Parts: sequence; structure tokens; C-alpha cells
Amino acid sequence: MTLGSQLSGDLVEALIRCTGSAASGHSLPVVCYVDPEIASLEAEVLFRRGWVGIGRGDRWSDPGDYAAIELGGVPVVVVRNADGDLCAYANTCRHRASQVMEGEGNCTRMRCPFHFWTYGLDGRLVGAPSMQRTEDFERSDYGMHQFAATERYGFAFVSLESSPPPIDQWLGDFGEVHARWDLASLVTTRRREFTVDCNWKGFAEVFNEYYHLPYVHPGSIDDTYNEPDDPEDVDGAWATHSSTTQGTGGLLEVDQLKALPAIGSLTERESHGVRYSWLFPTLVIATGAEGMWMYEVYPDGPDRCRCAQVVCFPPETVGLDQFEQVAEAYYQRFDVAIAEDIPMLERQHRGMQSPFAEQGRFSYLEPNVARFAGWYADRMLSVG
Repeated sequence: MTLGSQLSGDLVEALIRCTGSAASGHSLPVVCYVDPEIASLEAEVLFRRGWVGIGRGDRWSDPGDYAAIELGGVPVVVVRNADGDLCAYANTCRHRASQVMEGEGNCTRMRCPFHFWTYGLDGRLVGAPSMQRTEDFERSDYGMHQFAATERYGFAFVSLESSPPPIDQWLGDFGEVHARWDLASLVTTRRREFTVDCNWKGFAEVFNEYYHLPYVHPGSIDDTYNEPDDPEDVDGAWATHSSTTQGTGGLLEVDQLKALPAIGSLTERESHGVRYSWLFPTLVIATGAEGMWMYEVYPDGPDRCRCAQVVCFPPETVGLDQFEQVAEAYYQRFDVAIAEDIPMLERQHRGMQSPFAEQGRFSYLEPNVARFAGWYADRMLSVG
């Protein structure tokens, strides 16, 4: 039995209509953005199977750096161990299941505050007070449950699946397409968290389409972007498209004279444009002439999402005199654009609450969104 058999016949038919190009496919059924049962199924199919991007690896720069996150409703703690490897564990104490870690920071060990069971950075149980009278109790049997974690191109990934697919197979040709940006070398200079009252998919979609630019961003970034290139066929669980720009896509139209140096390894066309990519399901990425900006997007039920804005530049750019002052103009551009997007996203989500909201069609300006819809439909229908 497949998970698709849990869906109604009408929803199965609607999802099948999503498996096409922007020209031939349909948008995701509205129920996929508002129904709690669909959100629960997504948690199982999209977030507890395959790989999930959790941001940039330099969030965990040093041994002991940790962050408590949630993936598919599962509390997870991600930590850099003493050997420099990124590790992910179920954030659940092996005693009576209290959450071990909260927030983020640096630690030498992970200690549950309830009864002080203590774990090493390698997940081993190293301290369990008052257990000496418990029969047949061996600390070595009660380490934290470990998940697969890895890094590629400077991004961190976790899989809750017991035997996940090879990460390089999952990412396909993502690295090849982005090779000239040397993504692994980019340095995170800003990470800002916030929440939005819309479904997580809606937030990720708006970052990946040009259709809304003249209507939502007039006077800020619309005139910067030329028509996008034709859709690109790629391998792996991701999508991409690119366009040329008037000036740089990383700055507001009024700040174009403040541009930082372009990355020297880019082609002439790449140094005068932006490539927008979506690493399914959670990372939406823009690689521009001077660096990269991206969002991490995680569901918080069907009606809310948790997001993080991340901005990265090459180390040689970060080392320039006056970098911090100039970078503020980039941060302002990203803040202005997302502040213009959010009211429309929340308005769209309110519209989706209507029983009369229906499945739509795509413009040629939405190829990444169409590819995601096809990927999403395939996963929901056939992962068993």
C-alpha cells in the first residue's frame, strides 16, 4: 500500500495534473496548503524521507556548536562533534523522553535538564545519575538516536530515513550548475529568523517566480530583472532558472552604485544576472553576481511557516574595507523585498481558506514552481 492510497480519488487526480511543465501542468490543489491532514502526510513523506536542507554548514562552525530544530514534527539537535563532523540526533532523552537541548549555542556535552542524563557530542550516554540499582542497565545501550547528516557545497542536510538515498544522487547536477560560485567557500554574514502566517510552500514559491515582480515590487526590485531565460532541465530534487539584470539583483534600484565586486570566476552573463534555485523541500537560493541570498523554510502546521534569511559572500569580499557598511545596503534590499512579499502571501493564504478556491495554471514565469509541484505530487502519490 502506498501513501497515495490515503488520498481521496479527487485529490489523486488533482495531483496527477501537477506532473507537467509550466505550460502543461496545474498548480498544487488548494487543499495541500490548508488541510491539517495533508500537512501531517507531508511531514511523513517530504520531511521524514529523503534529505532535508537545514541551512548553511557554517552555522555550526566550531566543535560543540549546536542548534535544536524540528523536521517533520520530530525534535532534532544538530551539533558539530569533536572531530569536526556534523551530527544529528533525536532531541529526546533516552530516560523519559524529555527534550535534551533548546535553542542554539556551544556546548561540551548535551545534558537533559530533567534528570541530568548527559550525552557526549558523539551521542553516547556519558552520565546517568542514580541508576546504579537498575538491573542490567548499561550506559552504552542508551545513546541518542542518530540520524544521517552531511554537508555539500556549504549546505547542511539531514535525513530521518533509516537508509536514505545517496546525497549526491539526491542533489543531482546542482553542484555542476553552481560550480563557478564555489558555494562551499561562501561565508554567512547574516542569518535572521522570522515567521509568516502562510503555508510553507507558498513562501518558497514566491521566491522562485518572476510573475509577481511588477505587481508586488514596483519601485524596489522589479525594474532590476529582465525576462527569465527558458526553463532548464536538471537532475535531482531541485529546480533552477536564471535571468539577466539591470545592475545587480542584490541591491534596490536606488542603491545600484553601492555594488560589491562580482565573483571573478563567473561568466559574463552570470556576472550580470541572478540564478534562482530551489533545493526541495526547504532551501530557496539566489546566486547573484556578488554572492548568495537564501531562505530556509519550515512548516509550522498548514497555516504558518518558520523562515530564516541567510546572506553569504566570498571570504575575499568579506575582508574588504567598509564591507560591513556596504553589506547593510544588501540586507536592506532583502528586507524590503520580503516585507513586500509577506502581506501578499498572507492574503493569498486567507484566500485559500475559501471552499471555492480551485487549482490553477502556471505562467511561463513560474517554471521552478511548476517543477516543485510535479516533484511534490510524485512524492505524495508514490512514496510507499
